Amino acid sequence: MHYASHDSPLGWWEMARADPDPRLRAHVTGYTGYVEQTTGFTRRRELPSGGATLIVSFGPAIDVAFPELGEPERRFGSFVAGLHDTYATTSSGRQHGMQVNLTPLGAFRVLGAPMSAFTNRVVALEDALGRPGALLAEMLYDAGGWTERFALLDAIIATRLAEAPRCSPDVAWAWRRLEATHGRVGIGALAGELGCSHRHLTVRFREQIGLPPKTLARVLRFHRVIGLTAREERPRWAEIAYECGYYDQAHLNRDFREFAGTTPTGFVERLLPDGGGVSGH
Repeated sequence: MHYASHDSPLGWWEMARADPDPRLRAHVTGYTGYVEQTTGFTRRRELPSGGATLIVSFGPAIDVAFPELGEPERRFGSFVAGLHDTYATTSSGRQHGMQVNLTPLGAFRVLGAPMSAFTNRVVALEDALGRPGALLAEMLYDAGGWTERFALLDAIIATRLAEAPRCSPDVAWAWRRLEATHGRVGIGALAGELGCSHRHLTVRFREQIGLPPKTLARVLRFHRVIGLTAREERPRWAEIAYECGYYDQAHLNRDFREFAGTTPTGFVERLLPDGGGVSGH
């Protein structure tokens, strides 16, 4: 488990991060427990990552919007956010809860529904999971500390996976190829290796992933850029663009505008310290 904390005019926050049980790692990429009170900003910007997110709130509601889609802000307690190909904004302020990061195939199995129903959408947890979703926040809160809560999430997710339908082997294989290459494998090549048509693969991806394979490949490539950027005090954009498979920096700039709603420099200026995410302003 890894802890991070911060206290400044921006506000204060504490975060506990943990990996799932190794047997779940094809379906869950990580857990975060958090408590915070922010004062220097009121929104965070949530970027596409190639995964789905489950938020369990221990009380405070969260306002969520997709500004580029022109949808009004909506208020949620606990919720599921499916894969998205544009940024979202979430309210900050007083927050206390947990986050579960699911792989696309993990989300398909845990949620037990077509992932197209969650694409570029946020769905209340009780609507996504039924009564178990309505009870989850209380169960986790009562579990005590973060270690016990992470262990409980392992158990709950393992139980749901044991009862869930399997993903299509071709979709699972294609997802693993895209993930392993950070989106740098061509979709035509992917379909050719599977011996299926591009259309067939796209239809299956919309059902079990939520995004078409070409879009998902772009999101995964951009997500790698974000990971590399966070490690450097002064990102070398041309080198990052080349390493992640962009034609040039202008190509990278276009993806920043589409997926993050800002320039690379603007993104760096919005990064919050100590694992706090990205400011929405």
